[in-house]
Amino acid sequence: MEPFQLKRVANVSQAIDSANPAASGQANSTSIRFLAGGTTLLDLMKLDVERPAQVIDIHRLPLDQIEAIDGGGVTIGATVRNSDLANHPLIKSHYAVLSQALLSGASAQLRNMATTGGNLLQRTRCVYFRDTATPCNKREPGTGCSAIDGFNRNLAILGTSEHCIATNPSDMNVAMTALEATIHVEGVQGKREIGIDDFFLLPGNTPERETSLKPGELITHVTLPAPVPGNRMVYLKLRDRASYEFALASAAVVIKVSAGKIDHIRIALGGVGVKPWRSKEAEARLLGQAPDAAAFRAASEAALQSAHVQSQNGFKIELAKRCIQHALTLATQTA
Repeated sequence: MEPFQLKRVANVSQAIDSANPAASGQANSTSIRFLAGGTTLLDLMKLDVERPAQVIDIHRLPLDQIEAIDGGGVTIGATVRNSDLANHPLIKSHYAVLSQALLSGASAQLRNMATTGGNLLQRTRCVYFRDTATPCNKREPGTGCSAIDGFNRNLAILGTSEHCIATNPSDMNVAMTALEATIHVEGVQGKREIGIDDFFLLPGNTPERETSLKPGELITHVTLPAPVPGNRMVYLKLRDRASYEFALASAAVVIKVSAGKIDHIRIALGGVGVKPWRSKEAEARLLGQAPDAAAFRAASEAALQSAHVQSQNGFKIELAKRCIQHALTLATQTA
């Protein structure tokens, strides 16, 4: 781990000012990182993947509340711990898919430290990204993607490019995508709201850019819209072992059936995309259809029609299809 300066701040304004390279004395914003739970950042610093010159400790900021908002919906502070979010009565009753996703991730000890904002920024577990002895375009642009011709069993089949096939590892992000979350950020240029579909970026030619955050911007909170009355939610995660493992394929489903037809449907996938993958193709196949096996199968086919596999991860196509079908079956069985 490289030496770094640790700075503690008293409020959001101070955090943003400290992250401004012009004010902090740092050469650029990439040498500055915010620290909350530290469950990803500290690991990457130990591996020399992240080498910030300055770390700004924000975990004491008053961003740790979960509150209902007028008109329905909920606001979730950026430093809310995953365990607190998963077990909050409002989340368990109205946003069950988020609670299920959080409880399926990591371990109890990590959930007690990891935060909402940190989870949104969680970086890939691709072994080449975390190994500084190997080329990685995400870590060092222009060096190549070792995974394409290497160990790629766990990596993405949706949204990939010739420069990167790394998966987004977060379970929470998949559920929040299905719930159509909005990310609220603040920086030296003011406040912004970013829909979660626009928050995460495809790798394209710039895999080092993972989100639409501007340099120095801080995530302050997330809002979820009011749930659709009468909906059912399921998060299904398929993995190599039952605990403390990342998804090979997962599906977050939010569905409402009225008069025997599906009249609201949101599907997001994990473990198969370079970002949390909302499948509007699958949703379009299901809307207005009867919730039966044939419809679920057609939706799963649509969801994976653009998949691009590598030498070792072709099995993920069928696995993801079955994951979608089973999640939809579970959700509609509870109706």
